[in-house]
Amino acid sequence: MTRDRLQTGWQYRAKCQGPQATLFFAPNRFERKEERRERESEAKAICAVCPVTEECIEYALRTREEHGVWGGLNETQRRALAERAG
Repeated sequence: MTRDRLQTGWQYRAKCQGPQATLFFAPNRFERKEERRERESEAKAICAVCPVTEECIEYALRTREEHGVWGGLNETQRRALAERAG
């Protein structure tokens, strides 16, 4: 198994795969605030029952992922968490 495969192996167990994957990122069109909140809420509900949430958020913080819901946190929440961590 390669090093890259080890680093991303958790992704194969993530609940965000499949048709619902679109919930985790903003669409390529204007999204009203209410639409964004609803989409993110649905994505976070999937994260809440996901077995790899911890690995996901660690990955997003380590790679400084700028977009989407990762590990149950949106961009603003991850940025705040990273700032608190120093």
